[in-house]
Amino acid sequence: MSPHHPRAYVPSLVAIGLVVSVISSLGAPLIPTIAADLHASLAATQWSLTATLLVGAVASPVIGRLGDGPHRRTVLLVCLALVTLGGAIAALAGGLGVLIAGRALQGLGLALMPLTMASARDHLPGARAGEVIALLSVIAAVGVGLGYPITGLIAEHLDASAAFWFGAVASGTAFALAALFVPAPVAARRAHALDGRGAVLIGAGILALLLALEKGADWGWGAPSTVGLLVAAVVLLALWTRNELVVEEPLVELRLVRRRSVLTANVTGLVLGMAMYLGISLMTQIVQLPTGMDQTVFVAGLTLLPLSALSTLSSRLLPLVRRRTGPRATIPMGATVIAMAMFFFAATGDALWEAFVTMGVVGLGLGFTFAAMPSLIVGSVPQHETSSAMSFYQVTRYVGFSIGSGLAITLLRAFDGNDGPASSAAYNKTFAVGALLCLVAAAVAWVLPGRSVTAPVADAPVVVRDERDIEEGELAAAGLLLEED
Repeated sequence: MSPHHPRAYVPSLVAIGLVVSVISSLGAPLIPTIAADLHASLAATQWSLTATLLVGAVASPVIGRLGDGPHRRTVLLVCLALVTLGGAIAALAGGLGVLIAGRALQGLGLALMPLTMASARDHLPGARAGEVIALLSVIAAVGVGLGYPITGLIAEHLDASAAFWFGAVASGTAFALAALFVPAPVAARRAHALDGRGAVLIGAGILALLLALEKGADWGWGAPSTVGLLVAAVVLLALWTRNELVVEEPLVELRLVRRRSVLTANVTGLVLGMAMYLGISLMTQIVQLPTGMDQTVFVAGLTLLPLSALSTLSSRLLPLVRRRTGPRATIPMGATVIAMAMFFFAATGDALWEAFVTMGVVGLGLGFTFAAMPSLIVGSVPQHETSSAMSFYQVTRYVGFSIGSGLAITLLRAFDGNDGPASSAAYNKTFAVGALLCLVAAAVAWVLPGRSVTAPVADAPVVVRDERDIEEGELAAAGLLLEED
């Protein structure tokens, strides 16, 4: 069954995709502004970004399971309503705790993109569906680059709460469009069982780990509270692992990591996710702080525009690069490019043009790495295991984002030794740590898969397969399988 309003259907999906971009772009550039407005430390304020990413990590497979059945439209509407509520709570927050709660609700928006892609495949003809899915994929990246300076401009001329109101209005508009123009699934499949216990265990385990990383510098790394949180994190994540191995329909299928390509994509996705958000949050801070470049929040947002634009460009060049270098070299090459960019900023890092160049080169590397990982996974597992494999990848990537966001402040304080604005030297040293993480990811991506990643046999089929792999990976990241052509 086609949508009742075909002309409004695709714009509605695009609007929902833009909400994902807005949610992603409300965090990092506003951290110094929020810290000043609420009289909070940068370390504490960083949780306004970390909480969003943490909820996104846990919610992605959960929402995928809930939406992979007859209730996809309902799940989409409920999530958009909660995202809108979260934006309003963050805008009205008079304290940091309330703000973090609102931002946590907004994290549900990070799990919505695959649902819109699945809807497009349900209701549009094959060729048109592919075009719309590709458009949604591009919007997710380009929208972030545009969203950072837009929200920064709003915050600069009004205040941070106005930026959150902007996010609430955007998600509220997307909710109205979805209610009016996005239909229910064409053929309702059986709803999958929800592994609620697995979601609670992984969420609690990651939260305990992040709290230990953030508070360890204050409490002391050998303090009972720090050690207790670390032990709790290990126990909870061990229980989660056991749960996923015995439950009938797990949140993620851990047995798939026995495949070397799947393990490679997840380990490198985790490490590169840490480095990526470490770099993003630090760059937007050092550009604004008086101890750094002393620029406005709008300028800080602009520094991330090259990352978005060049990551989109390089992801589209992936098939060409893969044919020339071979599939095994693609991810190590991209990770090395990111490491070079971070080392460059660690060695310089005192001029605005250096920030723009650094983020642009980071974008080039991210486009190659994150675009290559879905096809690495999809190409190494049976079709019926694609959903589980990509769900695991989605979780590890967002977990990496969350840890990177928290680790950024921990490292700054370790290098500078205070809770106030860190020195430029502390930022440079932290960027160097991020570069080392990227080199670790490059080494893992080269050594771990061995020769199991083979070169494609012909140019033309490679392009088609790469595009389908990426499309399939994006959908399956939320537990949604593509139908065979």
